Amino acid sequence: MTDHVSGKSIVITGAGGGFGRLVAQKAAARGARVTCGDIDADAARATADAIVAAGGTAQALAADVTQPDQVKALVQAGVSVYGAVDVMVNNAGIMPLAFFSDHPTAHAAWLKCIDINIKGVLNGMVAAHDPMIAAGRGQIVNISSIYGNFPVIGAAAYGASKAAVNFLSESFRLETRGRIKVTTVKPTGVPATGLGAGVINREAVVGILGYNMPAYGELAAAMRDGSVAPEKMDAGQMDYQSLAPEHIADAVIHAIDQPWGVSIGEVTVRAAGDHFIL
Repeated sequence: MTDHVSGKSIVITGAGGGFGRLVAQKAAARGARVTCGDIDADAARATADAIVAAGGTAQALAADVTQPDQVKALVQAGVSVYGAVDVMVNNAGIMPLAFFSDHPTAHAAWLKCIDINIKGVLNGMVAAHDPMIAAGRGQIVNISSIYGNFPVIGAAAYGASKAAVNFLSESFRLETRGRIKVTTVKPTGVPATGLGAGVINREAVVGILGYNMPAYGELAAAMRDGSVAPEKMDAGQMDYQSLAPEHIADAVIHAIDQPWGVSIGEVTVRAAGDHFIL
């Protein structure tokens, strides 16, 4: 099979951990030249160092996605060092789930969520636009969420931010068709990414679970105490219930690993037995 990842210059935000680090490592292992950006410069550097130690090609820069100049500098680093930016992965994001009644403790986090999840993605798309148009080709990969599919309680700001990502992605696709392709990745619940650290109120997850909330609670408790049934944690089994982040990263790589004329528009990857209703 033809390899459409090797040799590509790929810029990734939020590459210091979670999905971003996994995508960076998987892309580099396939021969891509990776530019790792993260607000935590040390984390970005750790990702790049691990890639280089494994024989891959990577560089790292500090990049706060809420600052347009920093995102432009990140993209320019990819152009300057690797000759182009073939793929821009707008991955950086936070998930401050909370109810409206939690506003005394959640409001500041919601505003930060808007800045990172909406403005950060917009900044990445704008930064990549001109060099991709000049080159005559490119790909934007925006990390959205199933939370952006429909409004639910407990996720107003986060869900709205991901719905905005969906709108930005489709508008960009329409304006740049034939020159830049756009992929929107909508992860389901993936506990092991660290994204849950931003949750304000743990009860707010009820919005995405609905009538499955009791069963999910039992699974979470079993995972904590080590009594979970093995098949629920085995991707080879139909009752796999807790998706590992590597499967989302693999979906991103799959979307990149296409001929320039083929665009995978949207991707949702689930554990076959997951509890999420969106």
